[in-house]
Amino acid sequence: MEIRSKLPETGTTIFTVMSGLATHYNAVNLGQGFPDYPMSEELTGLVDKAMKDGFNQYAPMPGWMPLRETIAQKIYSLYNNKVSADKEITITPGGTYAIYSALTTILHPGDEVIIMQPNYDSYVPNVQVNGAIPVLIDLDLPHYSVNWAKVRAAITAKTKAVILNSPHNPTGSILSAEDIGQLRNIVDGTGIFIISDEVYEHIIFDGEPHRSILRYPDLYDRSFVCFSFGKVYHCTGWKMGYCVAPPSLMSEFRKVHQFNAFSTNSPMQVALGEYLQNSETYNSLSSFFQRKRDHFTDLMKATGFSLFNSAGSYFICASYEKINDEPDKD
Repeated sequence: MEIRSKLPETGTTIFTVMSGLATHYNAVNLGQGFPDYPMSEELTGLVDKAMKDGFNQYAPMPGWMPLRETIAQKIYSLYNNKVSADKEITITPGGTYAIYSALTTILHPGDEVIIMQPNYDSYVPNVQVNGAIPVLIDLDLPHYSVNWAKVRAAITAKTKAVILNSPHNPTGSILSAEDIGQLRNIVDGTGIFIISDEVYEHIIFDGEPHRSILRYPDLYDRSFVCFSFGKVYHCTGWKMGYCVAPPSLMSEFRKVHQFNAFSTNSPMQVALGEYLQNSETYNSLSSFFQRKRDHFTDLMKATGFSLFNSAGSYFICASYEKINDEPDKD
């Protein structure tokens, strides 16, 4: 039998290709967003304890309430936003799942979604599988900044959403205060939703603040804000994340979620709910990763690569124009 593909142009992801090349050549894999150092033994111990304590059946569909309450406290502490643990937070099997579910919640065939590029490679297929149309806007060099004039020009009567990602995968750029102002001016008075991918919220450098959409009530009112525990606690294989949205949006998000994954890993939620209460577990990450960024930058000075500044995330982009002029895929 033949299938009429919903994603006819989608092939093997670049992550699969790069990981295969790294294995083949016994090279360090710098192409994919996962760490190569162990996660906390305390956290693994808490998971073990939760399993032995019997937390092995389905969790509540929106997530384990003590974990949601701890997340709500964290959001208030960091972003001065008193979200409801009951009505505005849903625990998900990963940040990518949260993004997909948010898009599925709002999109109908023919809708348009503005996406900056380069971008995390799930965005475009997530839009297409819902019958919607990705509208791609190139980020401006040398800082990979958003060209808001191009964004404004791309908006039509069919525009349903804008996807934002800060700190940005794969460029390492972050949203500035000016960016927030430009975004506000563009979406004000429209029915455009914001999907804000903030999985690298705690990996930001040089003393810059993370400008979460959660900080801005008028923007949050139209937003789904997506996070990942895997990026924060070095456990990407767990596929644990969460989405935060106003009650009216979250109630629709949960309709999609309950008939897809339904619920998320119970013992991991119990463990994260306890571990997350220590704010040092996430507040220390920026300095931890900045030391690694600075060390890597120093090492690369002896090569022919020219590095772009990374203001956050796992990533640093590099130019190889001093080495050769072949296309990057060659």
